[in-house]
Amino acid sequence: MRVPARFVPLTAVTTATSALLTGCFSATGPEEAGSEGKRIRIAMMQPPRSGLSPLSDDAFKLSRWSTAETLVKLNAEGDAQPALATEWKRSGKTWTFTIRKGVTFHDGTKLTGEAVVNSLTEAATASPKPRILDGVELTAKADGDTVTVTTAVEDPLVPQRLSSPQLSILAAKAYEGKTVNPLGAGTGPFELTEVNGTASAALDRYDDYWGGKAKAPGIDVKYVPDGTARAASLRSGEADIVEAVPVSQAAVLDQDLITEVPMPRTNTLYLNTEKGVFKDASLRAAAREAVDAESIVKGVYEGRADVAEGLLGPALPWAAELRSPVKRAEAGDPDGQSITIGTFTDRAELPEVAATLQQQLQKAGFKVKLDVREYANIESDALAGEFDAFILSRATVLDSGDPAAYLYSDFASDGSFNIAQLADKTVDTALDRASDTAAGDARRRAVIDAEAAVLTTDAAVPMLHERVIQGDASGVVDAAHDPRERELVTADTYVK
Repeated sequence: MRVPARFVPLTAVTTATSALLTGCFSATGPEEAGSEGKRIRIAMMQPPRSGLSPLSDDAFKLSRWSTAETLVKLNAEGDAQPALATEWKRSGKTWTFTIRKGVTFHDGTKLTGEAVVNSLTEAATASPKPRILDGVELTAKADGDTVTVTTAVEDPLVPQRLSSPQLSILAAKAYEGKTVNPLGAGTGPFELTEVNGTASAALDRYDDYWGGKAKAPGIDVKYVPDGTARAASLRSGEADIVEAVPVSQAAVLDQDLITEVPMPRTNTLYLNTEKGVFKDASLRAAAREAVDAESIVKGVYEGRADVAEGLLGPALPWAAELRSPVKRAEAGDPDGQSITIGTFTDRAELPEVAATLQQQLQKAGFKVKLDVREYANIESDALAGEFDAFILSRATVLDSGDPAAYLYSDFASDGSFNIAQLADKTVDTALDRASDTAAGDARRRAVIDAEAAVLTTDAAVPMLHERVIQGDASGVVDAAHDPRERELVTADTYVK
């Protein structure tokens, strides 16, 4: 019987494989005076795609290494907390942020209102814009130690948007070239000192960090896309922290060294409400009742996922606390009606999920055909409503840390990712209310009301919530286990 890996909620090898790892990391790094331990060696899954530009998804690497910081950070509930800004207030379309005093960039220049405006303006005028600013018109202006951020329309989520790593604040020198270069330009406890393309990176402790000196003397990063090789680096002791251990490898590792972190990602069966078999609400109900998510979790994910109770999972613990039973339609008789389910091969588990669902729905009385392709070749058909059903692993918390944007995108009548082709006035009203409500408890309540409105229609059948598996060597102390993937090594992380 498998010993379960550690599970951390938000609140809280073959010779061939060994050859892949040769030279991944040097021998254990030197200890430095005043440090709590050794340099931290990280095996990361994906190499940078945009030269570590913060205006791309590479920003999350800078955040996970604690080298680039934002004006605002998020707590476990998704509420905005002070970071490089100490406080803020809203007046209509304008938000005023007070900039933290006594902060220096890694190049020795001081954090000022003008520096903040420079970074935000570079992001707002970039082409393409960072994803967090899609559809958002934003301008910033400095007045001494304050910065005013103004949007074209009232936006209750401006602080949450400014928490995105894609809006990190960097020194002016980072923007002097054709692309943004974060080398030696952040404000975090670790300074990025070396970048070796898609092979490696190195960071040293920044002793003048405003939040107090980091416990580790530095970080050495290697990019190891091969999952088996990443797992082997933990087993062999060549890495201290390993990102995204594959499910297939987790079972053969020391279970005390791996932690399963719930991700804000839901594997969902979308049903076409506009045309075909599932235009009938009773047949959508029949499909929902036919789905046995527990067997999918056990069989496909080897127990390393969570059966869904709603669209939002354990990475957002407040969702379960606020959720109430949903009244749904009664199931009808499929009577041998034929349906086509689409999904894609890019996420390894999805074709197997589709095969399992095919059996379950056939048992319930449907005739089921599968259409499985690469995502790039199937997305347009899915969005055009060419399938009766579609299986998608979907991030439910986008860059602002707020699920309202995902719900609107996927289920509003004019949603940009409305695979279910849903057009329901009750759902639209609930989604608008959630989008317009100020951040905090009231917004969370409105989000759950919107989730309930969607679930009532059976336009989507949430099946399971995914986890990511992180490996930490036995000597690692206080590595972060962050469902949002914004933190990994912090000032408190070190290796004994």
